Amino acid sequence: MRKIILGKTGQEVSTISLGTWSYGGANKQGKIPVGWDGQDDKDSINALKQCYNVGINHWDTADVYGDGRSEKVIGALWGTIPRNQIFLATKVGWDMGAYEYYYHPTHMRSQMEKSLMNLQTDCVDLMYLHHCNFGKNGEYFEDAVATVQRFQEEGKTKFLGLSDWDLDKIMKYIDDFKPDVVQPYRNVMDDAYFSSGLKDWVEKNNAGVCFFSPIKHGLLTGKYTEPVKFGDGDFRSRVSDFKNDVIIKKMQENKLLLEEKFSNHPHPVMRGLIDSLLFDSPSGCVLLGQRNISQVDVASTLGEILSEEEVDWIKSLYIGS
Repeated sequence: MRKIILGKTGQEVSTISLGTWSYGGANKQGKIPVGWDGQDDKDSINALKQCYNVGINHWDTADVYGDGRSEKVIGALWGTIPRNQIFLATKVGWDMGAYEYYYHPTHMRSQMEKSLMNLQTDCVDLMYLHHCNFGKNGEYFEDAVATVQRFQEEGKTKFLGLSDWDLDKIMKYIDDFKPDVVQPYRNVMDDAYFSSGLKDWVEKNNAGVCFFSPIKHGLLTGKYTEPVKFGDGDFRSRVSDFKNDVIIKKMQENKLLLEEKFSNHPHPVMRGLIDSLLFDSPSGCVLLGQRNISQVDVASTLGEILSEEEVDWIKSLYIGS
């Protein structure tokens, strides 16, 4: 597995890193589905062990993935896997607790302590502010940043990060926060990394960058042949593209084209979808969900850089999708 230096952290991490959102299983916040249905802890544990075996050394989780279930699965493995050989990231912010807004400092501290307990570690390598919803006028931003900076001063996290689905929101706060690592939403169908200005900021500030949802929750692989109905508590039930016949058909057509283009690779579709995101990101990695050993084995074949011509061709398949 190829490694990169994650920007100014100076840490060496695998280009294909592990996203563990699904390890939390089906879950809801109120009536809103926010998890992944059908995940078995045994599959999660075996996938984590296989990640270690193949050199995927950067694992990303969050306090709200299954209300701590994802963190607990990871934390239970340190007797088998050396903690100091894993670059471990978690997040805080999506759980309001008893408060009326995100990022109340008291609740952030409570969640942080819970994360450390779940992960069975005294310090995580990276702590993200999970999103950029800092109040209508950004009034909770300064307290949120000051709180995670205190966590860092106390030795509870080594590095600080900022994440969001909306890259324009990230750009609104990034100069005032100056995170070590940024975690934006990015895939070949939804890509504002350059147009938002984030790519330039990452390069000018020597930040690490970790792209999440690189296959759009599985949709881009073309494995779905008709609109999908997901189980209760599954986030994907809120993604309208899974119900769109036109998009699903387009993804199947693109799948065939990728299979032909990269026929010399054991997993040509994933080769095109994932490796195309690394071309313009020397300090970047892709956070790929790997729910079982089989998916880890696929991930282990990825992470090499494509040519500019190949990347341009891949992107052209998804323009207007």
